[in-house]
Amino acid sequence: MSHARIRPLNPYAAKPYRRPEGYETHRFLTPRWKAAERRRLIGTGMPDKAVKPLRVWLDPSHGPALEALPLDLVWATTWEEEANEFIAPVLGLPELPFIAWSPSRAAPDDGVFWKTPEIVDWAQGRPFAWVDDEITEADRTWVREHHDGPALLHRIDPRHGLSGDDFATLTAWAAGLDRRPGD
Repeated sequence: MSHARIRPLNPYAAKPYRRPEGYETHRFLTPRWKAAERRRLIGTGMPDKAVKPLRVWLDPSHGPALEALPLDLVWATTWEEEANEFIAPVLGLPELPFIAWSPSRAAPDDGVFWKTPEIVDWAQGRPFAWVDDEITEADRTWVREHHDGPALLHRIDPRHGLSGDDFATLTAWAAGLDRRPGD
């Protein structure tokens, strides 16, 4: 599954037979997933094979924990608006703004994730915290060189998903913004 992960809410890299504690299994057949899988099946010579729903593990306690963060929440997922239709209700989240990705998804050189420049462009110099499982040091360097405001790029282990420590890191970072001189 290359384009339909909910990062980092879905610990998709956990062992399939060992769902992490607190997570519930959901099966979603979103329009975007169905279209991508249909293209894949046609490309592999199986045009008549049925598209299987995407298995997603979600922890319903993450919704209240996300809402409790002293941050404005925005979906930065390839699910785009579909996150509001499928994921938000499971977590008890309201409809959230989302980043609409450009179709080209061109990444800069040096191992920078394709989302990085688009998130920086979306932020327009404002402080932002970004949580993902594909963040690397190359992304952090790129953001330092191309973003004028504070930014936290926080990597989540895709085998475990979000943890209490991750929420504490985000809360502490946001609290640090409130203490910055001149703000």
